[in-house]
Amino acid sequence: MDVTDSTFDYDDVLEEIVSHTKNKSHVDLHPQHCREAACVITVIFNVIIFLLGITGNGAVIWITGFKMKKSVNTTWYLSLALSDFIFCATLPFTIDNIVKKSWIFGLFMCKFTAFVMTLNMYSSIFILVIISVDRCITVKFPVWAQNQRTVQKASLVVVLAWFMSSLLSIPPAKFRDITNATTVICYNNFEGHHKTVVFIRFTFGFLIPFLTIFTCYSILIGKLRANQMSKSTKPYKIMTLLIVTFFICWLPFQIVSVLEVDRHGHEYDHVFHTALQVSATLACANSFLNPFLYAFMAKDLKKKCYSFLSKIESAIDEETRSAFRATSITNTMDNRLSTSV
Repeated sequence: MDVTDSTFDYDDVLEEIVSHTKNKSHVDLHPQHCREAACVITVIFNVIIFLLGITGNGAVIWITGFKMKKSVNTTWYLSLALSDFIFCATLPFTIDNIVKKSWIFGLFMCKFTAFVMTLNMYSSIFILVIISVDRCITVKFPVWAQNQRTVQKASLVVVLAWFMSSLLSIPPAKFRDITNATTVICYNNFEGHHKTVVFIRFTFGFLIPFLTIFTCYSILIGKLRANQMSKSTKPYKIMTLLIVTFFICWLPFQIVSVLEVDRHGHEYDHVFHTALQVSATLACANSFLNPFLYAFMAKDLKKKCYSFLSKIESAIDEETRSAFRATSITNTMDNRLSTSV
């Protein structure tokens, strides 16, 4: 399901309700106010995600885009921050929808928010895959990486990743629709293509990226151990945290998404509805966590907590320098091995 299938506005639940209770009054479908505890908590979390996401990702964009020297690593992290920032910028529409239990922004924005939120999911995971492959190539083929890793090529790869993300985000937007009842609802009208949409999202948004990242990590760990570079694994902590956090945030959403396919035709289940809310909230929380992971990974966290922007810059800059060190060490060791042979 696209990121807005259950993202805070009860889209999947509303779709079930619309298909089974078309003739019921809008009062039955939508209480006039967000009164229940789950709804209030969801709104609060949305506001927090919006404020922290805009602030944190905005800081990363400013630092990596304007303050730091352009490099391959800053290109990756700038793209990741842009993806999260765009997603967070659409949250006010979702928050308004939760509070009012009604969509007032028209069909275009209904489709557009679905497109943007799905774009965030795909672009984030694709960039994390690119980072993993880049690290693997840097360690496995240090000489080639030193000659071929350029900012221009990295930028081209990012553009291709965003292009693929845009293509995969079209179907969720296409099947987005609104009702014409007294209370307008923005929901998913899959027209019999629900399983196809879920299959595509699970395959390209989770399964293939997971297998790719797992393979890269296996190769990376094997190479580091073979070269006795275990002490040089610290530069990969940021990458590891980003990837682990992404999968922790998105795995419950993907599981509920698959289970949701079989929910159509059944009566409304409050427990399942709660699962949709929780998994969607956790998935969207990933969009504001990345900048704080940069900061917390800085060496001097305990000593310089007051300098949040400096931490983000130092963490990313350390990642860049360490990548070059890892390349140099691997290259040196490979040369020694070839000489001894």
